Amino acid sequence: QVTLVESGGGLAQPGGSLRLSCRASGFTFSSADMSWARQGPGNQREMVAFITRGARTKYADSVKGRFTISRDNAKNTVYLQMNNLKPEDTAVYYCNAANELIQGFDYWGQGTQVTVSE
Repeated sequence: QVTLVESGGGLAQPGGSLRLSCRASGFTFSSADMSWARQGPGNQREMVAFITRGARTKYADSVKGRFTISRDNAKNTVYLQMNNLKPEDTAVYYCNAANELIQGFDYWGQGTQVTVSE
């Protein structure tokens, strides 16, 4: 059974930092592409950061230079370091695991709330 459990969300002030973690289980983590997406109030879910199984990364323009995605295959965990947070970063952040070599392998975590406010 595939599970993705996010943690690390909370309240931060503008300009502050948070580090999200997503612990995975139930599949071969090192073979999966991992990503973080977010959904703010009234918005569609959008990808913010992506890391391949080979550790290549890609970011949404809105977070480039502020967010960093990384993975630790030994811990089956993917991270999202978020610096210089802005109020528009307020959203529920979701972890995703995908593997294009396995049909239908596309899983989401339950999400963690990030609120950026004074």
